[in-house]
Amino acid sequence: MNSTFEDRLLAELKTEMAARRSEARTAVPARRWTTGRRFFAAAGVLGVAAAAAIAVPLVTGSSAPAYAVTKNPDGTINLRINEFRDPEGAEKELAAAGVKADITYMPLGKRCEEGRFHRLPEDEVSVSKEELESRDPQVRAEVRRKMLDTPSGKAIQMRNGITIHPEYIKPGQTVVLEIAENSKEPTAEHPGVAYQVISGLTDGPVQPCKLIDQPDAFDIGDATPPPGAH
Repeated sequence: MNSTFEDRLLAELKTEMAARRSEARTAVPARRWTTGRRFFAAAGVLGVAAAAAIAVPLVTGSSAPAYAVTKNPDGTINLRINEFRDPEGAEKELAAAGVKADITYMPLGKRCEEGRFHRLPEDEVSVSKEELESRDPQVRAEVRRKMLDTPSGKAIQMRNGITIHPEYIKPGQTVVLEIAENSKEPTAEHPGVAYQVISGLTDGPVQPCKLIDQPDAFDIGDATPPPGAH
């Protein structure tokens, strides 16, 4: 099946979510992860999609800085988001750390229209319909491995906030982060998607974000976050 990279992983995610619908829901807020134009969702959340600034609390109206950029001894860079404001400031700090980034914030339920930046051909993977629809844990794990084993998947990881690995970013490439915030913070009693991150690398210019509707952004299902996400 040769649909887009994002569509394939979203399909794989929905398959995994469907397989877990009979399991008990984790009594924690939900987040959504998205990395390398791929979606992850987790009960309690990728996900991203979170899964995405996964372990970062929503701190509205506090004196805490909107974000924190930390360069680690191993060369990785952590971006932790406390408030969804001042993306330009975060971009400047990442640039000072050696990473060119384009960061956009938006309300959950919206996303940037496709085509505003050129996706890397190396981020494309081929996964069969049978693999996407399989409920075999080993098959699903292999599908996830394939989709994470890409330049964007290696360079941008939803771990300890957002962890960037500069060693996988080539000269001239830009880290693109599209982060959607839920204005209503999820609770144990009312779980939901706290926020969603769509990320990827590009080797060309990034056009301004034109917002479009994403009706399924609030649908978390009963999936679990990817390994290492917290």
